[in-house]
Amino acid sequence: SMAAAGAAEVAQALSRPLSCLQEPDCGRAARLRALEAIRAEVQERPLSGAVVQEVFGAQLVRPLARCLAGDAAERCRELALQLLCHGLSHGDRPDEALPVLLPALAQRLCPPQGFEPSEELRLGLVQLLSLLLRRCGASVAPYLTDVIRVLQATLLDHYAEVRRESCRCAAACAQAVPEHFHMQSESLIKPLMQTISHQHYRVRVDVIQATGAVIQFGNGKSVDDVLSHLAQRLFDEIPKVRHAVTTVIGEWLLHLRDRYSYFHKLIPLLLGSFTDEIPENTKLAWTYWEKIGLQWEKENEEDLKDKMDFSVSPSHYPKGVTRPGLGCRELVSRNLSKILPGLCHDITDWVESTRIKASQLLYTLLLHAEDHITQHMELLLRTLYQACLDEESDVVKNCVKAAELIGTFVSPKVSLRLITSAFGKTPKPSCIMVLTAVIRGSPKEILQPHLTDLGNTLAQAGVCQRSEEVFYMEQLLCCVQALIDVCQEDCKEISLQLMKVLVTIMAIPCSQHLKEKVEETMSSLAEVQQLDSFLYLYKEHIIQLMEWVSVSCDCWTCYSPEILQLDVIATHSGPVIGEALNNFVLILKTCLQPNKDPQMRLKLFTVLSQLLQKASETVNSQGLFPSYLETVIKDILAPNLQWHAGRTAAAIRTTAVSCLWALIHCEMLSPEEILKVKDGLMPQIIATMDEDSKIARLMACRIVGVFLKVCGRQFDEDKFTNTYTEVLKRLDDASCDVRLAAAHTLTNWFKCLKDSDVKSAMESHIEFLYQELLIHLDDPDQNIQNAILEVLKEGSILYPELLVREIEGVVHKHRVPVYCNQLLHHIQSAKGSA
Repeated sequence: SMAAAGAAEVAQALSRPLSCLQEPDCGRAARLRALEAIRAEVQERPLSGAVVQEVFGAQLVRPLARCLAGDAAERCRELALQLLCHGLSHGDRPDEALPVLLPALAQRLCPPQGFEPSEELRLGLVQLLSLLLRRCGASVAPYLTDVIRVLQATLLDHYAEVRRESCRCAAACAQAVPEHFHMQSESLIKPLMQTISHQHYRVRVDVIQATGAVIQFGNGKSVDDVLSHLAQRLFDEIPKVRHAVTTVIGEWLLHLRDRYSYFHKLIPLLLGSFTDEIPENTKLAWTYWEKIGLQWEKENEEDLKDKMDFSVSPSHYPKGVTRPGLGCRELVSRNLSKILPGLCHDITDWVESTRIKASQLLYTLLLHAEDHITQHMELLLRTLYQACLDEESDVVKNCVKAAELIGTFVSPKVSLRLITSAFGKTPKPSCIMVLTAVIRGSPKEILQPHLTDLGNTLAQAGVCQRSEEVFYMEQLLCCVQALIDVCQEDCKEISLQLMKVLVTIMAIPCSQHLKEKVEETMSSLAEVQQLDSFLYLYKEHIIQLMEWVSVSCDCWTCYSPEILQLDVIATHSGPVIGEALNNFVLILKTCLQPNKDPQMRLKLFTVLSQLLQKASETVNSQGLFPSYLETVIKDILAPNLQWHAGRTAAAIRTTAVSCLWALIHCEMLSPEEILKVKDGLMPQIIATMDEDSKIARLMACRIVGVFLKVCGRQFDEDKFTNTYTEVLKRLDDASCDVRLAAAHTLTNWFKCLKDSDVKSAMESHIEFLYQELLIHLDDPDQNIQNAILEVLKEGSILYPELLVREIEGVVHKHRVPVYCNQLLHHIQSAKGSA
């Protein structure tokens, strides 16, 4: 035949170079010439496939393989490799070369004996193996052990390109002999997994693709050995690597022989790609998932018949979210019990990226599981309580989204019972966060029957007064806001309970911003009830709030939260407090007894004193406060003006005196009232003029001045004497304000004495007073001099001659005689006009 003739001719030409190659003492240069000559004959002439096959099979394969496996010269090995590749590519029956070539490759590439030092040649050898696998297909089966041995070595080669080619080889091998391959596929898994985190991303992509093929056509049981490695690659920063993982998992879920046994392990990896930041990867995952769902529906048609015929889409569904198909939902629901425990473990893992990924996946799973979530509630809630305290905000955000789905799909009978029973232990801020999310996810009409229970739970002291931590209170506030947002006008039935919670939050000594937020929430609670402002909420509930806060007021201490709550109710309700005086005054009377905790009394007095500063806008807004004055003065102020040792007691006396002054100053305490109470109060007020507190001394001087004005004319000798001696001491006070107030009070003292029956009995006292006042008339402070001048002018009416004598006795001692002269002049002119 022509092929035989052509082959004979080429064989003739090759005989010399071939015999030269086989000589034992043939040198490097000669071997190289021989190989070049062979190349000229075989590669550079246009020979048919049959001719190439004849020449190659009969004459060239063995010597070239020998040269490839053992020639010391790299250039010779390189030429031998080129010629072999040419022969395999162009010959008709490449499989005939397998018995010679595969052992040669193994010898050159497998330890211990062979190691090809040249990177380029190692790459070429693996490419030769690839070519064999592609061209010979199933004929490779008997030599599979050799192929696997080679790949086990080359998959771990130091040269990245060799690793990549080995990956392609492994995939080609799996496809070439699938029925034999699964017996040995496991031995490639270890080297593949050792390479899966290689620093070159292209190597990682090739390893993942090879792993896909090796397991698809090999032993499916290896899925277990590679899963954790593939999961790790979903965190790879290179999008192409993540893309490769998604493709492999998607293909397995569609085509793996034992896929049903692995659904619960593979589904989480595919769904994990739904949140990939690259849209292309997300789309790929969704496309696979839809196919997988539809295929599963077809395979399980009988089983699903009822669900397909009678499925109704839920009336309440998250906005802007497409509902996954039935097959997808069923796949998740049926595997959820196997997936959740591991996932819940990952959400609390120590690695941040794992927690974020797991929390994203949780949302996706719950979206698919719908009402099947119900049977997993205990585990889910336990996990969410822990995960919502994560310092990574993304984890918290995803968990809150997941918890909203509980509200959407699980009956509140179940979810609220479980969550509120957790409150019975110690409610963490995360319990409240989860409750808030469940409320936000729930439809209004489904929550309605549970509102009263919810309101009562939140208003329990164990929940709303458990902690003064701002974070906890913020969550509680969000919960109330969620109830108002979702339930709208239905909140009317728990308006009182919500007010209790809001008052409690406002009462914790915390940041201003939280107080502002509470006020906004109160306003929205008023708004859903068609009220103009939150003051109307107080109007509605103030008596009940007072009763609630004062249940235990008999045993309050300065640490009782109720004191701060009372402060909020009394001061934040503006004019409305004027409608609850009965309760308010009763609480004050109970708690301001002198035997109660001093610090607590001080706090309450401070509240009262604030309210009295603006009485007409607060306690007296309805004009009802005067009817409580007697109680306020006799039972509240008077007992607390008594002297007791200690700083706190002093502070209490100061505040009590301020309260009394506020009552007098705003003229709520009328002259008739003053007459009623003066006997009880006067000795204490006079004693207060000696307090350490400047404010107390100032107020006491002013109050004595007013008492003198109102009823000084009725004083007897003792009262006049006691009063002036104490007031006079105040002219030596360290505070200028107190000295001025004392001077003003002495003016009133003189005015009263002018019309009194005891004037003559007081002459010696008046003489003494003149002498003392004249000393102060030479005070270094001009304001004081002016004030004393006014006092003496008023006092000169009593005994003018006596005063003139006193002046003349001291005028020469004064630094500035001006004031003495003015006074003398005043007395003269008064005498003249008389």
